[in-house]
Amino acid sequence: MNNKHKPTTASPAPALKRRGFLGSLLATAAGGALATIATPGQAAARAEVALDRAKWAMRNHELVAQMIAEHGRLAPGYQSGKRPYAVFDWDNTSIMNDCEEALLMYQINTLSFKLSPAEFAAIIRQNVPPGPFSKDFKNAAGNVVDLDAICTDLDADYAYLHASYKGLAGSQSLEEVTRSVEFQDFRAKLYYLYEAVNDTHGVNVGYPWVIYFFANMSVAEVSALAEASNDAALGAALSKVKYTSPAERPGRAGVVSVSHFHGIRLCTEVATLMDSLRRNGIDVYVCTASLEDVVAVFATQPKYGYDVARENVIGLRLERNGDRLRNAYLKDWPLTWGPGKTVAIKQVLVAQKGYGPIFVAGDSDGDYDMLRDFPETQYGLIVNRMKNGKIGELSKLAADQISAAKPRFLLQGRQESTGNWLPVETSIKYGKTTPQLLTS
Repeated sequence: MNNKHKPTTASPAPALKRRGFLGSLLATAAGGALATIATPGQAAARAEVALDRAKWAMRNHELVAQMIAEHGRLAPGYQSGKRPYAVFDWDNTSIMNDCEEALLMYQINTLSFKLSPAEFAAIIRQNVPPGPFSKDFKNAAGNVVDLDAICTDLDADYAYLHASYKGLAGSQSLEEVTRSVEFQDFRAKLYYLYEAVNDTHGVNVGYPWVIYFFANMSVAEVSALAEASNDAALGAALSKVKYTSPAERPGRAGVVSVSHFHGIRLCTEVATLMDSLRRNGIDVYVCTASLEDVVAVFATQPKYGYDVARENVIGLRLERNGDRLRNAYLKDWPLTWGPGKTVAIKQVLVAQKGYGPIFVAGDSDGDYDMLRDFPETQYGLIVNRMKNGKIGELSKLAADQISAAKPRFLLQGRQESTGNWLPVETSIKYGKTTPQLLTS
């Protein structure tokens, strides 16, 4: 997932310091002075790695190409039995936006559940502390919404939809049933509940909770659902849509509103970097805070262009009954967010190889730990979302190192309205036109 939700103990962002940034950024935008000077031999080696220039910030491209040349299969001392490797976050790093959140909305819009009303009622309450949500989650009347009230409303909505929709237990078509006020209430309140659970109780509660809705599905069914969601989101406009529950069906929670950022975009630069790494003898892994089976569809299918091996995708995991997923997180498997990403990489990769990744890419607090925890990592690339919190601290370090000869962290700009990278370190937020280096 894109890790937009803050952990309950997130630290405040450091103050913004802009000393020396402007000249450096102007030089980058002008195509000049920040790239390191290459000897003819270094230039030839970097040409051999064939890392597509695309929309990389110039200096980032130069440094990453040099890293591949110095550690890839053509480098002196390269050992095929001790191959270096890179680890990428998925949501909002390898793609624009969040495939797990897109799938939740797609699952809601298509009523793709295999749950009885009793099972659904249990899951929406599972492991969520009772009581009111944070003060940010108020209804239209200005009252803070609580778990019991919104779950009671969702119980009634889902019972109606389950009895009505022919894909569950009824006779109505999807088009017919989604015109109902019960469906409109269900969509707004279930997505609202997802946001409220994460922002109030943190991702350690919210991220397992949202994948419990796949209970009773086979891995093949989840994969097919994820592919359909991916394809729909790739064809949709990038747009923030506000959903409000119907005034004529206030229920106990009242009228609530929630926004969802629709649309997904592929990232050409990440896909071509993955390809260049593999061709140069550097293995590629994905470590995600989304369900591993969901991201595997995106990362491995040739039509999406990333071509990651299935066994190289690491993410959230559920218990299974045979091939059927259960609404239970896999025992003794770390939650692959924040510190859990480092734990998983150590457990799966370092334990096998004896060393950490040479390169790590991420975008949010959920990637903070893996970006900085391994002494072998030469570069931590941060897709610049101008965020506060722990990733804001690393982003500031990267900004301070823009003109350094040997930076540890790299900032890569992106335009959120298109999903495309920008050839600079600054980014442009959705709905804005002014490039920004750090959060203000």
